[in-house]
Amino acid sequence: MTLKRITILGSTGSIGTQALELISLFSEKFKVVGLSARGNLQLLAEQTRKFQPKMISVPDDKAGRFLKKTIGPGIRIVIGEDGLNELTSFKGSELILIALGGSVGLKPLLEAIDAGKDIALANKEPMVMAGELITERARKKGVRIIPVDSEHSAIFQLIEGRRFSEISRVIITSSGGPFRTKTLKQMRRVSVSQALNHPTWRMGKKVSVDSATLMNKALEMIEARWFFNLPPEKISVLIHPQSIVHSLVEMTDGAMFAHLSIPDMRIPIAYALFYPERPKLNFPRLNLARVRELNFEEPDMERFPGLKLGFQALKTCGTLPAVMNAADEEAVSAFLLGKIRFNRIVELVGEVMKMHKAKAVKSVDDIVLADQWARDIARELINA
Repeated sequence: MTLKRITILGSTGSIGTQALELISLFSEKFKVVGLSARGNLQLLAEQTRKFQPKMISVPDDKAGRFLKKTIGPGIRIVIGEDGLNELTSFKGSELILIALGGSVGLKPLLEAIDAGKDIALANKEPMVMAGELITERARKKGVRIIPVDSEHSAIFQLIEGRRFSEISRVIITSSGGPFRTKTLKQMRRVSVSQALNHPTWRMGKKVSVDSATLMNKALEMIEARWFFNLPPEKISVLIHPQSIVHSLVEMTDGAMFAHLSIPDMRIPIAYALFYPERPKLNFPRLNLARVRELNFEEPDMERFPGLKLGFQALKTCGTLPAVMNAADEEAVSAFLLGKIRFNRIVELVGEVMKMHKAKAVKSVDDIVLADQWARDIARELINA
């Protein structure tokens, strides 16, 4: 493997920091040429001093002045959305790891595709919002998009080299989140700290709350449709509390293949960074003799109605997935700020979806308009 030049969008978040941890372990394999962050500027400064990228992107002039003062001369600092686009299309980079939170990752993803960069995609939302447009544009540009999400990384590995016609369905697993065994009544009273306390994964706040409502699986089903060109009827969800089986693929003859590993996001991150090679990782290994049992159960759609909304958006498509995603982002943000109760998150998403008349997506503008409409409606409902 020759030296791979990489840019990380969202370098101070959970995925970004773990990616840089891996790059530190394999410094002879990677050169970091670009970093971006929206917050935690002190950490961005530390990362910049350590990895010496050629360019960093920050959200505004104030952040730019802080970084310039902190890191000194010699590294180009670019500002705002235009700066992020400039970083994404920087000619010195071969691979872009997109680990931005939420829908903000859509425009940089499209910019990276147009620049002909291979992409390791960590955040779900762009594929949920505009998966058909993204995959078609990537195909035309000859760009590879490698999933970083553990479930989609698992499916990617399981179906590689198999005949598409022989795949009966894919099964996305879910731990069930921190409230898997709680009643609807109990979930009305959960706190932010309880929702963020995931039993098996270390993640950012938005993803942790989505994992608690199972809205993450609603998003992942749609993501899987476009990543793997699957019809809705070939995508399902299964609860698996141990988070050891990350996804399964069932073949037309009834055979089933499963992807297993310890729940460590560094494994799918490394797979995406090194692809098409595999690194030798000296991390703890899965010992099935110690695990002793693996449990599975059907998801409870009554206690976790976000899955119903996911199936609705998956089957309807058009602008509805973008609306679902935008409403969820606004609802989760409101919950984290203490404005709404936990069980109100999915209720609110459903109300916004019910008010929306889905239409076919012909351009990115259709997505942007649907996204903004949903946010406006969601905010009205939150503040009502």
